[in-house]
Amino acid sequence: MKNRLQRSVIAASILVVVGIAGILILNRTPSDFPDNTPGALVNITVTQGESGTKIAIALAAAGVIKSEKKFVSTLLANPAGIGIAPGVHNINSHLTSRVALHQLLDAKRIRNLIIVKDGSTSSQVLGLLHQDNELIQRDQISLLSLPLANPSHSLEGEIAPDQYSFAPGVSTHDALVAMLSGGLRNLKESGIMHGYKNLSAYQLLTVASLLQIEADPADYSKVASVIYNRLAIGMPLQLNSTVAYASHLQGHIGLSIAQTKIDSPYNTYQHLGLPPTPICNPTQAALVATINPATSHWLYFITVRPHDTRFTSSFSEFEGWVALYNKNVAAGAFR
Repeated sequence: MKNRLQRSVIAASILVVVGIAGILILNRTPSDFPDNTPGALVNITVTQGESGTKIAIALAAAGVIKSEKKFVSTLLANPAGIGIAPGVHNINSHLTSRVALHQLLDAKRIRNLIIVKDGSTSSQVLGLLHQDNELIQRDQISLLSLPLANPSHSLEGEIAPDQYSFAPGVSTHDALVAMLSGGLRNLKESGIMHGYKNLSAYQLLTVASLLQIEADPADYSKVASVIYNRLAIGMPLQLNSTVAYASHLQGHIGLSIAQTKIDSPYNTYQHLGLPPTPICNPTQAALVATINPATSHWLYFITVRPHDTRFTSSFSEFEGWVALYNKNVAAGAFR
């Protein structure tokens, strides 16, 4: 009897051990697909500001990864993970989380990639859209709702510099809607929608576009101060950037005397105040600097060499810097 009881206890113990072993085996089930077993290509759409968790859910649903939790932990452990760009990513299915993240970070896998550069113009953006053979060419600009309405219904300044991707068959109108949506988001987040210094939000957007072209990011708030100081005393802004915009000479450093006399409302040598529209699509940094200018009495500034912009309230000091600028131009400092 005793032996039979002992055998029963031993048998029960073996069952418990087997049960525990089974649980341990289940817990050790790999949370990734095996390495080097990529499957068919799939499209994964990532939207602006989408969370890692939502991306993981989409990846798992498409059969790209095996575990949402594993992908999120991989994402959190990799600082580069914040660089996943919005767009339609063409990646393999049946991947490890590490490889899936690597493919999502590969810009070459983004379909119809359109990069709106900082300080680009609306005509440049339209040119990019019109070059994309997978988009339906239907702008319908007059039907677009702009973040900031303006008398000429100009797109200038209202498109967010960013990286965009659109599925084949999307119209250029819908692509512009997405770009303008990004512009509205930037405007709201910057704070300029509330106005500043008796200027409207649209006028502030125009100021931001001037900062974008005239200065390095470190000097945005300083240039904003000069612009506001000149506006306050009724002094012409005399900005080369606005004349270059009117003359379609964006990117040119200097201007001739004749060019500063062209007949255009964008000629801030000849006309007081701000130009009628922005002259480019400004970045968020330029927008923020617009309502956070430096405190100064400066009326003049000039970039005497790349990344060396100087500010003063003295015209004679400014003239000396102009001579230095011309010397540096002749020496090829701006090539």
